[in-house]
Amino acid sequence: MVNRRLARREPLQVKWAYAALYVLLAVLAATMLFPLLHVAASSFSSARAISAGEVSIWPVEFNTLSYRQIFREGTMTRALINSIVVALVGTAFNLIATSLAAYPLSKARLRGRGPILVGIVFTMLFTSGLIPSFLLVKYLGLMNTYWALWLPGLISTYNMLVMKSYFDSLPPELEESAAIDGAGDPLIFTRIVLPLAKPMLAAIALFYAVGWWNSYFGVLLYINDPDKATIMLKLYTMLTNVQQYLVDEKGIALMDVGKLMPETIKAAAIVITTTPILLVYPFLQKYFIKGVLIGSVKG
Repeated sequence: MVNRRLARREPLQVKWAYAALYVLLAVLAATMLFPLLHVAASSFSSARAISAGEVSIWPVEFNTLSYRQIFREGTMTRALINSIVVALVGTAFNLIATSLAAYPLSKARLRGRGPILVGIVFTMLFTSGLIPSFLLVKYLGLMNTYWALWLPGLISTYNMLVMKSYFDSLPPELEESAAIDGAGDPLIFTRIVLPLAKPMLAAIALFYAVGWWNSYFGVLLYINDPDKATIMLKLYTMLTNVQQYLVDEKGIALMDVGKLMPETIKAAAIVITTTPILLVYPFLQKYFIKGVLIGSVKG
């Protein structure tokens, strides 16, 4: 009798547990979406509505003046293109270098694999520091070039270890059968291993791309040419000197006439910098989740 009562109560308890979980996830999603929607609404609202506190998640007195002011000189468009170039090329280099480093380290037959892995993990705990890195980049003649960003950030140790864990989980019979047919390691790597690693590559690519897109300190340190500035560096300078965007072509202060205020310019800049990643992520979401789960658990 007791077992039957428990069996009857269990489905109801499970339903309540799922309901509580859905409510919790909905609350968390709302707390994460509200600031983003508020910033987007502020970027399309008038200065009067923002100063009066009337903007929540919907634009009030819709206008695009803040975006027109940001793209007026063309420097923001150039910075946006520079960020796309840095992110795409940097991510491509990262994927090539990370996969080429992770695949040999996943093989037990590699001589000296243990000391090599210890040395690689050592870099996660201790770094050379900012000044030696700057002097090295300057000595190599990489200043004011994007190579000063790509080469020092060629491989992320964490991402490489995650990819190595994924390669460790692949059945060895696949490579053994290909080796019996006469395939060498380069052919096995390019024709068998990499096609199977598409989810992991997508996940790692997203990690790298977001990192390149959000980075600004390296650009601030190594890039002196304003035409090579990225979107995040442009955002940084914009937030520190927002007054230049509050004046129109005739020199009239838009803030004085109540058309613009610093909050609208800052909100528009944040929307411009975050939109590309938000547009790319949905297309990589399924590969991202699958890659993270596969790479985090061996076997």
